[in-house]
This record gives sequence, C-alpha cells and structure tokens, in this order.
Amino acid sequence: MMAIHKGMISAFPDPIPVLIYGEIGIHESTKQLLRQMPSGSIAIIWHDDLDELAAEGLLQANVRAVINAGQTMTGKVPATGCLLLLEAGVPVLEIEAVWFAVLKRQTELGITPNGLMVRDLEQMIPVTWITRQHWLQRYQEAHLNFPKQLHAFIDNTLAYAHKEKEWILQPLLCTHLKTQLKHKQVLIVVRGAEYKQELTALRDFIAKHDPVLIGVDGGADALLEFGYKPELIVGDMDSVSDNALQCGAELVVHAYLDGQAPGMSRVRQLDLPAWILPACGTSEDVAMLLAYDHGCERIVIVGAHSHMVDFLQKGRQGMGSTLLVRMKLGSKLIDAKGIVFLQSLKPADSSLEDSWDHDLSKARKQLPRIFCKLRAWFRDGWFKKGMSTRDDT
Repeated sequence: MMAIHKGMISAFPDPIPVLIYGEIGIHESTKQLLRQMPSGSIAIIWHDDLDELAAEGLLQANVRAVINAGQTMTGKVPATGCLLLLEAGVPVLEIEAVWFAVLKRQTELGITPNGLMVRDLEQMIPVTWITRQHWLQRYQEAHLNFPKQLHAFIDNTLAYAHKEKEWILQPLLCTHLKTQLKHKQVLIVVRGAEYKQELTALRDFIAKHDPVLIGVDGGADALLEFGYKPELIVGDMDSVSDNALQCGAELVVHAYLDGQAPGMSRVRQLDLPAWILPACGTSEDVAMLLAYDHGCERIVIVGAHSHMVDFLQKGRQGMGSTLLVRMKLGSKLIDAKGIVFLQSLKPADSSLEDSWDHDLSKARKQLPRIFCKLRAWFRDGWFKKGMSTRDDT
C-alpha cells in the first residue's frame, strides 16, 4: 500500500508537494452529496454545467476543492457556478469520467500540481485545472450557441406539452390530504436561484396573510432556514434533509405515473407517514397543481424555474409540463422574482423627492428663528409701521 503523507508524496522518486490533502466526499448527484458531506472535505462530483445554486451549496459546506468528472462548462449553458467557486478561492479541477469509480473506493486523496494522488494506485490521476479564462471562453461559447439551444429547447417543450396536455387538464387531487388549501393563500418554496432574496422580500406578506407554506424538496429546508415551518412537503425527497422531513409537515411523495415512488424508501427509513402522488412533470409543477386543484385562492412561488437556462442547468432539455401548468394557473400564480425586482427599483423621480425632502427639512430647522423674528416685529411695532406705510401709499 502506497503511503500518502500530508505535505508530500514519498512514493515517487522526487517528492511532489501536495497542495491540498484531506478527506473526500463523492456522489454522482451534487445535491445528495451536499446532504451528507462533512464540512471541509474535497468534493468529487459528476456535474455538467455547474450552476450557481450547487456552487453556493459547496461553499456553504466549506469545501477545500471541487473535482468534477463531468464538464464544469460545456459551452452550451451560460452557467456561473464555476466562476463563483474560483472567485471564492476554491480550486476547480476536472478528471476523466473513468476515474470516478476509482475515487469512489477512496476516503482521502492529495491534490498536486501534476494530478491526484490516491492510495493503492501506482500512477497519478491526471487533472485539468479550470481557470477564469477557461470559464470565460466556455461562457462566451454558450452565448454564441444560444439560438441553437433555444431552437432545440422549444422543439422539446412543444413535443412534451403535446404528450402531457391531457394529464394537465385533469384535476390533480390527493384525496387523503389533511392540509387545508381551499380558499387559502399558498406560498410554495423551491430552493432555486435567489430563493433567499425572494423569501426576504416576502416577510411582510407571510406575516400579514399567514399563507399555507409548501416546501418542494429542499425548499422545506429553505423555509426552516428562515424560521418558518412548512405545513406540506412535496417532492421525490432526494434533496430535502432528514431534519426537514421530521419537522412535522405532511409529506407527499411525487411518484412516476406507473406508481413507482423511489422517495418512499427514504421516508420509510425515517418511519414517517406519507402520501404517494403519481404525476408527470417536475415536483415543482406537482406542488403548484396540487394547490390549484384543491381550490387555493392564490399561489406565490419562490425560487421557481421558469426559463431555458434554469431547466438546462437541471439537466432537463425542455419545460413542457411547466409551460402547461403556468397556462392552467393563469393569474392565480405570482412569481416572487418580479416582487424582488420591483422592490429593488427606486422611483424614477427619486432625485426630486430627495431634493424636496432636503428642502423641507431645512425649512423646518429655520422655523424657530422665523417665529422669533415675528415676535420681535410685533413687540417693536415694526409690523404696524409697515402696514401704515403701505396704507399711505
């Protein structure tokens, strides 16, 4: 067995300095890795077009480096996750996919300028160090490829919308659901991009209207993070924490149309009750339809996926079901992204308002001096003299 020492690797003729050495966390799914990875580990992922949300999760896990068996930037999607990691000083490296299985058998490794050093392997695993220049090149390629990607995305969306429209037209009901949704305001939280800003902007709305809080998978953790308890959790249960599942919320496991529900195995492991709801589309779609078809008054959604880049970063080549769901919900649906944007705008005439406020404040400060002068005029007869002079003229 080849020994690995922090600082350098002695098995090679010339000792090679180890830039980073430590325990690894590895999983094909980045979001599942984030649920179980110890803080301060080296993250090994298989993630094409690393998105900003995944990068933020890796940073919150205090990763020391990210090693990707996928393409961190394919040049198809203008993803910014890689840049976020690099700007935070976290090295990003790529390896050939064939090495992923090898690394799954490891618990620790060393990162050197020339590659990865692991136990029981007589050679270094070659790596490519991703730089800002590499990211920028792929980012520019993605913008150039946008029309081609959009064309394919539209075709996929329309094809699946045609297949799924009959399903969307039927009410999606969970007959045993205990959570009351009829005539209620509903807040659905997805842990998508900018969910924190959106939840912050909705604090007054939540306090005033007390909406039914629904978390979509990891959206339940987002609610808990902000001090709110979800009443209902909907999803395939692949990215929600055990803590959230055990918070007392009613659970609805999103299943395939044939009734298979992989998420139920995890729920059963925690010995929790849950309803199984077969449906096509995303869990986000299912949560919206569930609230709508159970007669809610209004739906406000946080962290929603609503455009091509959102879906491509999730590995989905179209948004047929989401398009149909939004058409069905119509004016009942409010996307919190618009609320955040409007709150960020200052009025167009804000400079005039600021000037008026400044002048008014200045005038108020002058009032005591003006009143003192008026009293002096009355006392000394200046006011009367002025009046008599005006009458004589």
